[in-house]
Formats: sequence, structure tokens, C-alpha cells
Amino acid sequence: MNSRVNRLALTIGVVIAAMAGQASAQAPAPSQNATINLIRLLVQQGVLQQDQAQALISQAESEALQARQAAGSTQAGPATVPGDVRVPYIPAVVRDQIRDEVKNEVMAQAKAENWAQPNTLPDWASRITFDGDVRLRNESRFYSESNSNEIIDFAELNDDGPYDVNPNTSNRLPPLLNTREDRENMLRLRARFGLKAALSEHWSAGIRIGTGSDTSPVSTTQTLGAGFGKKDLWLDQGYITYSPSERITFTGGRIANPFMSTDLLYSNDLNFDGVAAIFNQPLNDSLSLFGTLGAFPVEYTTDSSSSSFDKQESDNKWLYGAQLGANWQINESNRIKGALAYYQFDDIEGSRSSPCEPWNGDVECDSDDKRAAFMQKGNTMFLLRDITPDSTAPASTPDPQYVGLASEFNLLDLNLVWETDLFHDMKLRSHVNYVHNLGYDEGEMNKRSAGQLASNLDENGEIESGDDAWMLQMTLGNAMDMRKQGDWNMFAGYKYIQPDALPDGFNDSTFHLGGTNAKGYFVGGNYGFAERVYGTARWISSEEVYGAPFDIDVLQLEINTRF
Repeated sequence: MNSRVNRLALTIGVVIAAMAGQASAQAPAPSQNATINLIRLLVQQGVLQQDQAQALISQAESEALQARQAAGSTQAGPATVPGDVRVPYIPAVVRDQIRDEVKNEVMAQAKAENWAQPNTLPDWASRITFDGDVRLRNESRFYSESNSNEIIDFAELNDDGPYDVNPNTSNRLPPLLNTREDRENMLRLRARFGLKAALSEHWSAGIRIGTGSDTSPVSTTQTLGAGFGKKDLWLDQGYITYSPSERITFTGGRIANPFMSTDLLYSNDLNFDGVAAIFNQPLNDSLSLFGTLGAFPVEYTTDSSSSSFDKQESDNKWLYGAQLGANWQINESNRIKGALAYYQFDDIEGSRSSPCEPWNGDVECDSDDKRAAFMQKGNTMFLLRDITPDSTAPASTPDPQYVGLASEFNLLDLNLVWETDLFHDMKLRSHVNYVHNLGYDEGEMNKRSAGQLASNLDENGEIESGDDAWMLQMTLGNAMDMRKQGDWNMFAGYKYIQPDALPDGFNDSTFHLGGTNAKGYFVGGNYGFAERVYGTARWISSEEVYGAPFDIDVLQLEINTRF
């Protein structure tokens, strides 16, 4: 690039000198000071060396003398003093030739180096943008020695089952959660890379891939190690978006969470499969409304082959959501954002099967697909299969079982955020989130389970659960979102989640290591090391709300990057 600048500067200098020479030849008494000053300026700027400048001056004087002699001129020129120079007259045809040669040379170099052709990239390249993030985490999990060691991992039971619950015929324990052995200094990685393409004025599409050790919808974190084996990549997002105006957007596919929410209900890594309509309508300079309507298939009944003549009835499970909220700029220092949402989880609860006889050759029972596709822990569970015992040996009839959700889930979700500017550049944010399950009904749960409840029972065999969850979080610092070096904040909060306040499969996988039936606090802070690089330290302490003792503390130290 410097060579290009020097060549252009030299060319300009020569042309100006030539023009000055032409003016000198035509004017009756021209002055040469401007030309000398120009040559000296080129020397000062490093375009010409001193010996090069002197050579130009000598050449100009020689060519000027030859030109006058060829023209038969005997008239002496004006008196000169040391340091003055006369520049010869350059004919127009010669100037044109010099201009064309310089132009061709410069354009050839511009094309070779691609600095003068801003539109040479393909059209598709100008319509695509990329983004991504990489997070490296050190995580330690600490369990109380007083924890119960008999807490069943129902998610694993469903994945590996059915499990025979008849103690007379089963000689092994059900899968049990680790509740007492610490896990320290686990290095964990999350890496995501996304692409978004603007297809036309109103249409766009995008995809994102991410890490993850399994198909869990609530975490894209991969634990390192495993003999240095390669890590998995999954399709994290894939969507098409139509925006007919700035006020409304329709999107479908595997999309980011379109609702205002917290990880009390939906994990920050959770994406939604389905379609959504999102609107944002300003009412005036300080107040605007926003909202979302969505329909999301949670699970479809499989249509794969089975070894039974009787196929299962189609029983698709859906989530329907609607949210309405407002943004209010109270004044220059205070802002409030709030939203109320309703979520209906359709048919995700379990149901008892028709009488079936696995011991007599039945490969499956008609309620097997009623077990949840993904669970963490905490919800009230019951046995799905109604197995008819062998009349000849009822006590020794195997009872292989899956489990299902006992409660329905129709949720009210209220979020309220207040953010205020304090002294200097300090900011304070307060966030309250409350969730209530309108579908919780203990009478219906007992009826649905036919008395075959498997968890959340007190010493009298009665349901010990609840339908409420809430969270309070405070954040203080000079930035709420880490963007540049020196940004920082501190946060603290408390969560309380009763067992059936919400489905245990979709919320944060870190607090109490996922799920419901948990309460406790969390504290931490963020600090910006550089632009788009920041660190996080987080301590989470939680215990069960009801049931056997189960205390978990989690320490996380992270380096987060975004690009």
C-alpha cells in the first residue's frame, strides 16, 4: 500500500511540475519557486531522496536548454540564483501518454491487490453474517455427607428401562443419583457457531451448530477428557424468518427462545422447535408493547416398526405459549420491563396403560410413549403400566415399568425487571420471576396414577409437592452485558421451586444440577478482560424443598468469548 501511495504522489508531483513548466514557457516572466518547493516537499515526505531530487533538477535544466536550442532560441532566460530551476515545456501528446501509462499501471496493481474493486465479492457473501461464542469452564460439585443415597434417577430408568419394580423378581437396584461423592475441577467446553443469511428484503434464514455430550435440550456444554476423544457437534438452531415490517416477525424451525423468561423456567441454552409470531409496537417515546404467540411440538408419537400387530394411537405433545409485555422508560435513569405469559403443555402428563402382560409375551404396553422424552429430576412420577399378574404365581410376576409425569402443566409466568442508573456509571438491575402451575391438582394426580405414585410422597403415602416457583436476582455494576475491557458486575439471587411448579426437563441444568424440588441461593460476578472476552465466577448452593436430604453446592469459574 505504501508503494502505491508513493507512486501516486510521485505521479502527481511530476504532473504538477509539468503544468508549472508549461505555465513557465507561456508566461512572460514565470517564477520557479513553486516547483522547487514542490520537489523539496517530496523530499521531506520521503517520496524522493535528496540525490533523486537533485538529479531531476539537473535533468530539467538540461532538457530545457536542449529544447531552447532546438527551437532556435537565442534569447537568454531570466537571471537565476542558486537553487532555482527551469522545468521544460511538455507537449500535450506527451502528457497524455504519461497519464495513460500511469493510469494503466495503477489500475493493474489495484486489480491485482483488490483494493480498488469493492464490489468484486460474490453477492451471496455480502448477505451472510457469522457469530459465535466459546466458553471454557472449570466446575466442581460438592455433595453433603448427610444426603440420602436412595434417590432414584427416573430419567435413567426410562432411558434404560423398563425396570422391574417387583422386589420378588428383581435382583438389582434401580438407577440411583450420585448424592455423596464430590466431582472436582471438571473442565467443560461450550462452543457455538452460527450463520445468518439475508435472502431478500423481508426473508432470512439461519443455522447454528454447538457442542454437547448428548441430546439434552438444556445444555450445550461438553465435559472434556474421555481419552482425548473428539467431541460431538449438534444442530443447535435452524430457522426461517419472515419480517413484513419492523413491528412483526414470523419465525419457524429450531429457534432461540422467543419469550422473555429466566432460567427458573427455561434454561439459557434451551431452543424451541416450532413456530412463533413476535411483535413490538411503540406507543410513544417512552412506552412500547411487545408479545409472542407460539406453537411448539414437544414430542411426536413414533411411527417406527414394532413387533406387535397393534400399533399405538397417535398422541402428539405440544407446548402453546402466549406472552404480552411492556417496556417503560420512566425517566433518563429508570426503566421497567414486564411480561405475563401463559404456557400450556398439552398431553405431556402420563396415563396408565390398558391391562397388559409383558410376562406373557406383550412386547410393549399402550402407555409406553407417555413417558417424557427428556427429564431432569423433581416432578412427581407414577408407574405407567397396568400389568396383569400371572394368576398362577401373582407374587412372582415380573413388573417391568416406565414412569410418567403425574401432574398437568399449564403455567402462568410473570417477569418484572427494574433497571436504574446510580452515581457515576453504576447501574442496578432487579429481576423478579414468579411461576404458578394452574394444572396442579392432587386429586387428579391420584386418579391419573391409580394410586401407583413413585415419588414425592410423605410418610403417610400422601403427595408432598406444590405448584409455585419464584426467583429474585439483583445485579450491580458498570455494565449489565460484558462488552469491553473493564466492564464488571456482581450478582446475587435466590430460587424456590416446588416439585410440580413446572416441568423439570427444561430449566437450568446447574442449579441443584437441574430440575425442580429445589431451593437455595447463588452469588457471583463478571469482569471484562478485553473486548468480547470476560470472566465469570459463580457459587450455587441448593437443597431439596421436600423429601430426603439432598444438598448440592456448585462452583463455576469461566472464561467467555464472543465473536
